[in-house]
Amino acid sequence: MSDEKKILLSGVKPTGRPHIGNYLGAMKQFVDLQDKYASHIMIADFHDLGSQTPDDLRSNTLEIAIDHLAIGLDPEKVVFFRQSDVPEHTELAWIFNGVVTVPYLQRAHAYKDAVAKGKEPIMTLFAYPVLMATDILMYDADVVPVGQDQKQHVEYARDIAQKFNNTYGDTFKLPEPLILESVATVPGTDGQKMSKSYNNTIPLFANDEEIEKAVMSIVTDSGTEAESSLAMKYVERQSQEFPRPVNLFLIHRLFRGENELVSLYKENRKNYKKLKEMLTGDMKAFITPFRERREAIAKDTSAVLHILKNGGERAREKAQLKMRDVRTKVGLPLH
Repeated sequence: MSDEKKILLSGVKPTGRPHIGNYLGAMKQFVDLQDKYASHIMIADFHDLGSQTPDDLRSNTLEIAIDHLAIGLDPEKVVFFRQSDVPEHTELAWIFNGVVTVPYLQRAHAYKDAVAKGKEPIMTLFAYPVLMATDILMYDADVVPVGQDQKQHVEYARDIAQKFNNTYGDTFKLPEPLILESVATVPGTDGQKMSKSYNNTIPLFANDEEIEKAVMSIVTDSGTEAESSLAMKYVERQSQEFPRPVNLFLIHRLFRGENELVSLYKENRKNYKKLKEMLTGDMKAFITPFRERREAIAKDTSAVLHILKNGGERAREKAQLKMRDVRTKVGLPLH
């Protein structure tokens, strides 16, 4: 039996400052899995073209690289690179466009949702699943970490790989979704899912003042619909009375053990001020080491750029090997 590690591929768009939900929902898993898998973590800047200014895209790309290094992503263990440093991605995406139909892409949940919300139906939005499939298939990824609501992305990659293989011969590995059941929905300060679009986030690298402000803004009205929904899920899982205030507890359990918190919240059921003070202390203890490490890394941006350059070279070496095979099979070389 081979001891060779399976290949993991995931990407993150450079869309600005990360929050606690980003960390617990994805970033932490990149670090936790970097010893188990041959991981390829990509800053997906092609995927975010046009949604921000060129200067912002450049700045946010560098910042998101610093963020991931600060949480412990090890570039010696992980191929950490910018998507745009591997132009083979766009070439393969164009080739895949020749095997993908318009009706097939019209079924994409992300596209339909975006258009329903008023987004302009530009081609980069429409063909997003094709480029994402390219990202995955280029490196023969075995697994792609996704949430339950993102499985369709991997299904698209599998379908495109299968259609290409059927047309041109065995070329691409069929990836599997890696669904981490332990990754819970992270609530925001208002009880809804933590999201920049809801303006309810807690920054991952917040300073003490930002932490205090975020905790003070947490909704403590346990009668809200969002809190009731999350509470029911918790009660079903734990088979016990849900501690109040609901939303405060749901956030607090991200930073301290649930069993201990249940007792503390029962003892201080009416003392919201004390509960918020405890949460503030726990949050500071959690965030401060990340923030201090990030500040140190950000002092030497040339080192960060060097890491991305090396990662891009490693990724492109693999991509070029794959594309030699693809080009030959579709009839591009003259020989």
